[in-house]
Amino acid sequence: MRTTRYLLIPVLLLFWLPAAKSQEFFLKPKDRVVMIGDSITEQHLYSNYVEMWVVTRFPKWDLTFRNVGIGGDTSRGGNSRFNRDVVSNKPTAMTVDFGMNDGGYRAFEENGFKAYMGGLEGMAKQAAAANIRSAWVTPQPLDTGDQGATALTNYNLTLEKYSEGVKTTAEKYHGVFVDQFHPYLSVLDKARAAGPKYDRITSGDAVHPGPPGQALMAASILKGLHFPKTVAKVCIDASAASLASCENTKVSNLKKEGEAIKFDQLDEALPFFPEDARSILKWTPILEDLNDYNLKVTGLKAGKYEIKLGGKKVAEVTADDLATGVNLADAILKSGPIADQVKAVRKAVEAKNREYHDRIFRGIILAGGVPDWLGISAEEVETRRKAAIEKRMAKVVELDGEVRKTLEIKPHTVEISPIQ
Repeated sequence: MRTTRYLLIPVLLLFWLPAAKSQEFFLKPKDRVVMIGDSITEQHLYSNYVEMWVVTRFPKWDLTFRNVGIGGDTSRGGNSRFNRDVVSNKPTAMTVDFGMNDGGYRAFEENGFKAYMGGLEGMAKQAAAANIRSAWVTPQPLDTGDQGATALTNYNLTLEKYSEGVKTTAEKYHGVFVDQFHPYLSVLDKARAAGPKYDRITSGDAVHPGPPGQALMAASILKGLHFPKTVAKVCIDASAASLASCENTKVSNLKKEGEAIKFDQLDEALPFFPEDARSILKWTPILEDLNDYNLKVTGLKAGKYEIKLGGKKVAEVTADDLATGVNLADAILKSGPIADQVKAVRKAVEAKNREYHDRIFRGIILAGGVPDWLGISAEEVETRRKAAIEKRMAKVVELDGEVRKTLEIKPHTVEISPIQ
């Protein structure tokens, strides 16, 4: 599969600009990925979004994702449960996102920071021993309703210093450092600068973002992991009724009928953006930043054209727009065959993650002990626990297979017709 690689620009004000072609994406084919963190991870929002973007961009990679976030946890907690919750899943890669609780929601204190760093270092050593590739993610800033030109005040000053500790850990243990703190902060500050009164833009609460904020988190994480932007690109020469070029897709049965162009397209990837996070697009173009589904058609007569996918109208554009090239990602995620498939993938991913986290991780692994009056020994409890996990994991593996089925991409017909 041919993909275009993009490098995260490590300058706050330039973060959302298209990046240069460079480093490879952090994840690889057949990776087993564990995402560990606190309640923000356990929300299954940013983790689901990261998973969705990755599996739709690489539908043939046979990837597996597991979320082991626990509400209220810290890096020390992650370190103490690392073998049980991370190593037991036999991952090849992991993301680590702690820090929100570690600072105690207070001004920076050296002792608290040392404890935080000790937890990160403990996880780093265990990951190295288990040969797990690691991505170290900073906490995101709080999105409070406090008025002012910047969100970098109060507890966010503490979180910024904790973010520096994440970078130190990543560099020391040869992991990937992912700064989501500053990209997130820059979007908050952009919204603050837009009007006389700031109204929170990330939904949820100040600590736990809703879908808009968690989509922003996911985008920051993916960019830090060097996620490729390209979904598919097609360039048609209408005057010659021929395919000029294509990338990450196959084009067949190209025909010109009068001023209309028609062809079949079989893509190697899908775009993604969570519809429930759409309000964040007012402040940052992360949908198009992470999805380039490009159509370019030269040689058309001037005027407006409608674009249909699978017989469904998805967009109206001008001949000039098409000659330059249009990114159809937003349009095709709203309706049509691609939108329908992406919705099916998301439904399957969420069902699988609920089964693992709610019924196994939260339902069994984190469940409390057995009352003494039942008269069951600790050994029998453990035997029954293992049997229950094994039984329920069979269902999770089945649901992993359902996700893969939804990722099987079929060709669709593209029609580009003049609007009379």
